[in-house]
Amino acid sequence: MSSNDAQQGPVAEAPAGLPVHVAIIMDGNGRWARKRLLARLRGHEKGSEAVRMAVRTCRELGIAYLTLYAFSTENWQRPRSEVDGLMRLLRRFLEAELPEMLQNNIRLHVIGRTERLPADLQRALGQAVTATQANSAMQLNLALSYGGRDEITRAARALAAEVHAGAMRIEDITEERLAARLDTRGIPDPDLLIRTGGDMRISNFLLWQLAYAELFVTPTLWPDFDRDQFLKILNEFQTRERRFGRI
Repeated sequence: MSSNDAQQGPVAEAPAGLPVHVAIIMDGNGRWARKRLLARLRGHEKGSEAVRMAVRTCRELGIAYLTLYAFSTENWQRPRSEVDGLMRLLRRFLEAELPEMLQNNIRLHVIGRTERLPADLQRALGQAVTATQANSAMQLNLALSYGGRDEITRAARALAAEVHAGAMRIEDITEERLAARLDTRGIPDPDLLIRTGGDMRISNFLLWQLAYAELFVTPTLWPDFDRDQFLKILNEFQTRERRFGRI
């Protein structure tokens, strides 16, 4: 199952001064649980409340796109028990949040190697994507089994195959044509990247798309990230001058 082939319909634009597209690296669930002598999965469960807050805040403010780094290609290396628990948590999240996505006109989109996910989760994602595909007020992008290098590699292979088939010349390869073969095709690049947990890195997330994003790193662990902190970051974003390489 993949929603990457679905047509991207119109999504409302964000109010002036706010980002059109916010991306979040949701880091710190494990540390949150460890500090409380809890199992790591309890941190992920608590983190789902922050996910709900972020989606609702973006919808209320008119932010058109929210991309959440939910499960990376590297996360498959974690203990099997944790991976299985995360897959169950994702299924429960979809079941719980689908009615609200439908009510609030939110479209679900998935990026990443979704064919690696468990079959039942693939079905649940496919059903949610189909059920929300006509929604147009906001788009929630879940990055699942996703890695930025993997995404760019797959796009490069697609271009190479077209050149090999004679459908394109090497000289015809442009940034625009490569971008059109990424999982995020049809989606504007993020204006704002937020990373919780304090680490100063982007961890193989949206490597192509984050070229001109404003970066905000907070030491707050993801389960503790609340609406007030989100609003403070959005307020600071509005004060930044984005020059895109110009003077």
